[in-house]
Amino acid sequence: MYGDGAINVGVTARSATLDAAGDDFRLENLTIQNDYALNPANPPSQAVALSVTGDRYVVTRVRLLGAQDTLFAGKGPNGKMSRQYFSNCYIEGHVDFIFGNAKAWFRQCELHGIANQAVIYTAQSKAAPDEDSGYVFDHCRLTADPAARYIALGRPWRPYATVVFLSTKIVSQVIAEGWREWTPGETNKLRTSYYAEYRSVGVGANPSGREPHSHQLTDGEAARWSLNVFFGVAKDWLRLESSGEKRKLRSR
Repeated sequence: MYGDGAINVGVTARSATLDAAGDDFRLENLTIQNDYALNPANPPSQAVALSVTGDRYVVTRVRLLGAQDTLFAGKGPNGKMSRQYFSNCYIEGHVDFIFGNAKAWFRQCELHGIANQAVIYTAQSKAAPDEDSGYVFDHCRLTADPAARYIALGRPWRPYATVVFLSTKIVSQVIAEGWREWTPGETNKLRTSYYAEYRSVGVGANPSGREPHSHQLTDGEAARWSLNVFFGVAKDWLRLESSGEKRKLRSR
């Protein structure tokens, strides 16, 4: 547990409770919290619980607790590749609480919006069409506190933001459009971003009412976002825990 906010340290990443910057890192069975927002005397600020910027990261059964900018899943200095795999994690926050430009896959995780006037699950920051980054959420669950308001799947921090939800159970009352502009009325990043869903279910699923620039994927299109395609052949670094886990992921 830690309590720095970006407002105190000057840079969002420096507020992290845990900063993991080296390669080949594994994190299991742990709770990481930034409790900056729990002090009512603190002014609003980004406050990171976990910052991950190295390559070949596996994070399993970890709870990440915060408010704004809880998880920084980003690349290292000078745009160094950062492949990240999160499995069976619980991640909570409100504004942009999973953000950055890593190449990150989330499997069977719960994303939970806490009480706030706005909840935005993702703020992916792919800056150029040829940048190798994006977030994929596979069989995840989206929930929110009853007092959470204006809940969105994401907004584009950079103009080519890429986020895909596969077979997601959306329990929260996500806005009909699903996705929102970075600064409505000022920015125009949705037209170049890639936001997509495949077989979303639950009260927050609304295929016909989504933002016109977003995508509802066919079976064939969704297959292009499978784990094998996303990470390619060089994924021995995952070192999956069991043969059953391996079989399950090979089928995706």
